[in-house]
Amino acid sequence: MSIPRTLLSALVLAIAAGSTAATANADNNRLNNSVVADVYAVQHQAGCTNDVRINPQLQLAAQWHTRDVLNNRNLDGDVGSDGSAPQDRANAAGFHGQVAETVAINQSIAISGNDLLNRWYHDPAYMAIMSNCANSQMGVWSENSPDRTVVVAVYGQPPPSANANQRNVAELPPGSQANNIPLDPSPDYDASDELETGNNWWAWILRGVYPPPGIPPQ
Repeated sequence: MSIPRTLLSALVLAIAAGSTAATANADNNRLNNSVVADVYAVQHQAGCTNDVRINPQLQLAAQWHTRDVLNNRNLDGDVGSDGSAPQDRANAAGFHGQVAETVAINQSIAISGNDLLNRWYHDPAYMAIMSNCANSQMGVWSENSPDRTVVVAVYGQPPPSANANQRNVAELPPGSQANNIPLDPSPDYDASDELETGNNWWAWILRGVYPPPGIPPQ
């Protein structure tokens, strides 16, 4: 029994779309981590001496707003569908220091780390947030649909009296283990990572920026 050409074409398109979506979702964690690495590089280029650390509470706040913006097409910035601000969401997630936020919305299934950084790097308000040495903790979350990708980064300044062992709220994002997770300066790269890095960052290298954003110094 032969399959009609139109049905076969539809099946091929469906499989291809499913494969693309799966790849995009699989890359979200890598994109999230690359944003933290980019901020690490930006802060150190600005003269910061501290190491930005991933905070699960801020990551949870970023996750909430990412999903809100993804599912509510009238949202295009920091304000949530319930009227919440970044500080409100961070407080609700259990983080009570001062916070700031950067948001990227791309009208496609994915966004490259290079495109994302260029958007934020050339936005004076966002650049001021990323290069602020006081923003020593952050959380990043990204999600996508076939026609929309949202990336939210929340930056935090722990209050002076914060207990370093303070832990968390229920319902931490998947993969979160503890507060103040340090960025791994030597991730396990393979050959494809090296090719992707060269392709993404050659423009920075030509500008004389070393290390290029996203590659913390060894």
